[in-house]
Amino acid sequence: MKKFIILITILLISSYTFSQRGVRIGYVDTEYVLQNLSEYEETRDQLEQKANQWKREIENRFSDLNNKKEALNAERLLLTEELIKEKEEEIEIEKNEILDYQQKRFGPRGDLIIQRKQLIQPIQDQIFIAIKEISKSRKYDFIFDKSADIVMLYSDRKFDISDQILRIITRTNNRKQLDSRREKRQAEEEDEIIASNLVTEDLDEVEEEDKTDTQKPEKVLSAKELREKMLRERKEKILASRKVKDSTFIKNNNN
Repeated sequence: MKKFIILITILLISSYTFSQRGVRIGYVDTEYVLQNLSEYEETRDQLEQKANQWKREIENRFSDLNNKKEALNAERLLLTEELIKEKEEEIEIEKNEILDYQQKRFGPRGDLIIQRKQLIQPIQDQIFIAIKEISKSRKYDFIFDKSADIVMLYSDRKFDISDQILRIITRTNNRKQLDSRREKRQAEEEDEIIASNLVTEDLDEVEEEDKTDTQKPEKVLSAKELREKMLRERKEKILASRKVKDSTFIKNNNN
């Protein structure tokens, strides 16, 4: 209720302040945007896989603990009180360890919450950048988040810019993918040019050898073998050089 009053106050003040030109207000449903982004689906699948793995691990540990309890109950009549107490303490310690692990994984500050924030943050940053772009280009005064805590009792669909946000993010991601493919294609073309030049050079060398060769056709076969050897050596040099460049690039990025 308090946040709703704050929202009404903002709207009243803005209406008075911008009465000369009118105030432009929009809203975005971030949940809708996230649900329609492939990056979010991939992130959600990764988190679900980890969460399921942790759940199975916890369930297995609780199952082992229950087996120990049942074994203790079955042997209780054969054990001394001191030994029974010792085993009960061990079971209690193990139980607390499992509960601590469960809290570490699924608690309010657990790994699942932390990793969700880390994986979702880049996508949320994309949404925020798109909102800023629309706000600047279309001169919005206020843009609210329909998925946030501020309750919107009524909202006209014409003020919803969620699809516009989604289009901007999709266009940006497609542009990045296109740039990546273009860079890959350029690298492949450069490799083809290098390979073509190498073949030309090697053929020229072989032709020179053939011109000076006055022996029988067996020497032609030897020239072909020589050409293949030279091509292999050149290819190995190119691959070795590329590996050095890649390792240097990775090292620089890690630093």
